[in-house]
Amino acid sequence: TKILRYRSVTAKGKAQYQVVLNNTPFYPEGGGQVGDTGELVSDTEKVYVINTKKENDLILHFTKELPKNLDGTFTAKVNELKRRNTEKNHSVTHLIHSALRNILGDHVAQKGSLVGPDYMRFDFSHFSKMTNEEIERVEQLVNGKIRENVSLGESRNIPIKEAQEAGAMMLFGEKYGDTVRMITFDPTYSIELCGGTHVKATGEIGLCRIVSEGAVAAGVRRIEVITGKVAEEKAREEAQIVAQLKELLKA
Repeated sequence: TKILRYRSVTAKGKAQYQVVLNNTPFYPEGGGQVGDTGELVSDTEKVYVINTKKENDLILHFTKELPKNLDGTFTAKVNELKRRNTEKNHSVTHLIHSALRNILGDHVAQKGSLVGPDYMRFDFSHFSKMTNEEIERVEQLVNGKIRENVSLGESRNIPIKEAQEAGAMMLFGEKYGDTVRMITFDPTYSIELCGGTHVKATGEIGLCRIVSEGAVAAGVRRIEVITGKVAEEKAREEAQIVAQLKELLKA
């Protein structure tokens, strides 16, 4: 890739740069998903991309410095581990949404989300605190879909009417164009309009754990979810605590 344009900006008193490339593999922040990080590499230098956002249909790559050779050719490399972990958390967001509607009722609607590499949070409409049993049933349903290793179904640039007829979930208040991207994990379970990145099959998620549930506004609840290795480590920590408590009780 090559640099088309750039500009200097000040954030929290520190200088940064926003770089536009002629083509890029970087995903910009949007739809609740965080922007990619990574690096621009040439034969003589390396510049780190610390964030990616979109503005007026341009993808902006945030850097702390500019390459010395602005006319050079670069290889754009996304931080793969961060991207893969973020994909797991974005795909589990779709599985969680459907599970909440299955367990709590069709009144559940997404009110916001944040999808990052370490965890995801999901805000949804519901009138009361979820019980421990409800949380457990949601986890079980999602982990069941993960074990099924459901393949990703992706339909790009389809007419919005076609997506509506397929039963795709659409967010209230969201503005959609004439054509949309539809993400499906089992047509009988989860069909949503989405512009984010996802796993190729749900088995890549590994494990889902709901770590918190609470209120954020009247009639709006929030859950926080971890997946994959982070969820495994959490389960291991909890098992160690239980084992230590058992030893104390014996003493």
